[in-house]
This record gives sequence, structure tokens and C-alpha cells, in this order.
Amino acid sequence: AGCRADTGRRHDPDAARKTAQPRHSRGAGWVLILWLWPLTTAADVLRIATYAAPLTRDGPGLLLRDILRGDDPQITAHAAIIAQADPDLLVLTDFDYDLDSIALRAFAALFDPPYPYLFAARPNTGMPTGQDIDRNGRLGEPRDAQGYGLFNGQGGMAILSRLPIDAGGVTDLSALLWRDLPGADLPVLDGGPFFAPAVLDVLRLSTTGHWIVPVLPPDAPPVAVMAYAASPPAFDGPERRNIRRNRDELRLWEQVLAGDFGPVPDDFVITGNTNLDPQRGKGDRAAMAAFLAHPLVQDPLAGQPTADWRAIGLGKLRVSYVVPSRGWQVVDARVVWPVPDGDPAFGAHHLVWVDLAR
Repeated sequence: AGCRADTGRRHDPDAARKTAQPRHSRGAGWVLILWLWPLTTAADVLRIATYAAPLTRDGPGLLLRDILRGDDPQITAHAAIIAQADPDLLVLTDFDYDLDSIALRAFAALFDPPYPYLFAARPNTGMPTGQDIDRNGRLGEPRDAQGYGLFNGQGGMAILSRLPIDAGGVTDLSALLWRDLPGADLPVLDGGPFFAPAVLDVLRLSTTGHWIVPVLPPDAPPVAVMAYAASPPAFDGPERRNIRRNRDELRLWEQVLAGDFGPVPDDFVITGNTNLDPQRGKGDRAAMAAFLAHPLVQDPLAGQPTADWRAIGLGKLRVSYVVPSRGWQVVDARVVWPVPDGDPAFGAHHLVWVDLAR
């Protein structure tokens, strides 16, 4: 695996490669080594990116089908944006999960060279609860899953990396029950709990997942990539369950930074789709603003929107973030806006990258 030597470098597709056997880790997720990549020094710049590209379909296996066909304009558009940005590590926050990461492998193979290290764990999206979560009198609907989803794994998360990933060291907080989060702001309706006890017994906090993934730069300490994709603070009622859940998904990272879930890593990056703008839109904006001002983090792209919902009247909002710890030197940072007036093939979300050096 290699870090970025400078912000203008392009990877050499003719560099020496060596085939390796894939490694599986069912407990922490799925890691695959496709190629061994020439290593550079620890002084290099590391480009970390996140992208809420809608690489999701209405049924299992359909994303893989569309990737393999090779003529899907949406997939082609997203792959082109990623290739142009050329991140060393990319967190995708809307990518359909399958047990053996077949779709993820196929997507990684679209790049030259393919991303050598991949990670995905089963997301909460589409995971059945057996409960009537939204209290509409019907079971088994998308909003009755742990996180909204038409099927198990729809719209999950995935990491593509040119640096090795320590799968055995992953901390996956995705199974934490919402009620078990200290200070949980559980929804209330008409003066009483919105959720029945049976719901609280199974309902997880994470809409998609909360991962702490150790990434291993050459000759340097690990980097903890803290990845998540939160519930949009909308599509609920007077109980405000999605607004409250969105806030508590951010609160979990606050508690991680407080050391409540173990020692705080020296070098970390919190990244993903919070679905929360600190200045505009729905949700607890003050909480997002306070988080970005946390003494342990820095905000390289303050005030820059990352999504364009003008077509539906929401305007441009900042919802995707790459937030590094204070110890990093930020070399450069950017939100990629490929088409100023929007293009349906690209979707509403835009790729965000930050170049970091120690």
C-alpha cells in the first residue's frame, strides 16, 4: 500500500504488482487483499475521502449486476469522480453490502490499479427487527428495519484503501442498543415513551454502522478511521425519532472521544455522512457545530456544502465530512463539484477529500 507523495501524484499503473490470497474476517467484517502495492515513506501525504454516492439498488445482487455490465451511467460517473480524486482511502456511505463483498471487489476492480485493501461489515440498514418501529400497524417494512432498507445490507458502508487494514483490530459499535447509549435522547409522544419496551430491547443506535478501523501506513503509527452514516433528521412525526437518533449517532462519537469506549487513538479521522449541517436544514444544527469545534478535532472545510438538494427545495447543505484529529497537518482539502448545475447521474452528494501529513 502507498501514501500520497504529493497532491498532484498519479499512481503508476505499470508498477510492480503481486497477487495475494484474500483474507476473510467474519467477526470484524470483510478484508480483501488484491495486490501488494509499493510502499512509500511515512512522511507522505495521505488523502482520505468520503463519498455518499448512491451505489445502491432495489434488490440484492442488482448492484453487482450493474457493475459487471459495465455500461451503467451512474456507476461510470461515480467511478470517474473517484478516479479523478484518487484518494488513498475512501469511505463509501451508500454501497450495497453482500456477505463476501463480491460487489465491492467488482467495484474496486474498476480502478487502475484496483484498490488493494477492502473492508465492509454487515450494516444495520435493512436488518429485520421483528417490531413495528414506526408504529403504523404493519411489520416488515423498510422503516421497521434497524436502519431503513428494502433488504439486508441495502445502502451500507465500504472502505477502499491503498494502505493495509488491520481487520482484527476493528472496533464495531454498530450493535449498541440505542437505549444503552449514556444520555440517550429517546423519542417521546404524548408525554410517554414512543417505543414499546420490546422495541427498545432490540433497536440499535446506528442507522448504518459505527466503525473504528485501524489503517496501517508504512513505518508509521496506525490511523484510526472512524466511519459512519447517520439517519437523516427527517421522515418522522411529532416524536422526532429520526432527529433524536441522528443527534445520538453523533453523540456516540463524542463519547468515543471522551474515552468511554477505550483509549482515544493518537491519530484519527472521523468521516462519513452525518446528514447534518451545522448552519442550515433540519436536525440539531448546534450539536454538529459544537462537534466540529471539539478540542480534539479540526475542521478543514468549514462552511463548504457537500450536497445539492436545490431541486427539492432544500438548497446546498453540508452533510459529508472528513474531520481529522488535531495532530494532523492539513495540506489541502476540497469538495468535488464536477457539474455546477447538477447532473442526475452524479446524484446530490459530492466527494470530500482531505490531504493529511504528520
